Amino acid sequence: MVKDDWYRSKTWNDEVEVNFRLRLRRARDKSQYLRIQASYLAASHPRVALSLLDQYFSLGEHFDWAEAYVDKARALIALGDVEGAVTSYEAALERERVYPSLKTQAYLDFACLVVEARILHFYSRALEVLESHRDRPMFPVDRCRANGARALLLQHSGRTREARDAANLAMAAASETQSGFRYHQQLGLVNDTENALAKQIAALAT
Repeated sequence: MVKDDWYRSKTWNDEVEVNFRLRLRRARDKSQYLRIQASYLAASHPRVALSLLDQYFSLGEHFDWAEAYVDKARALIALGDVEGAVTSYEAALERERVYPSLKTQAYLDFACLVVEARILHFYSRALEVLESHRDRPMFPVDRCRANGARALLLQHSGRTREARDAANLAMAAASETQSGFRYHQQLGLVNDTENALAKQIAALAT
């Protein structure tokens, strides 16, 4: 492991943990290292990530709390705790409301989770979140996800014409071959159009 990557390990075992704890003990700002390491382990070692995040939150308020709540949501999803993940995304959104200069992908991840998991009692809230962040998506993949989730939420509400329009926007974003960013033309493109959710969105489009 590279010397400066001791808090970015993608694996976790006794040796990695001992090294991490030793270096963490010597670190001045422990919160940053705890959160960053948790973010790398959220999907693969969710229980470890949650433990690290508990330590992070116990150190008091920090500027990246919203990102930490997003990391916590990802870990909870990996454990199958969808309702807990929704609560964590809501906490991230509330943090962003209080500190609007620090943004995360919570608005988009939250809405997509609600749709993918079919948490019907959160559909209106998910649509509200997407509507209040209409200007946020920059990359094609974000526009595809946002409009796709919006299309399915609108369809569920019986707003068929709006759902079709949103689905068409999602499909247009999925077909883009350049990001529009001068030096990063291949960044943020849609790679998967064959998953079940994508097929539902395609069926709504004309």
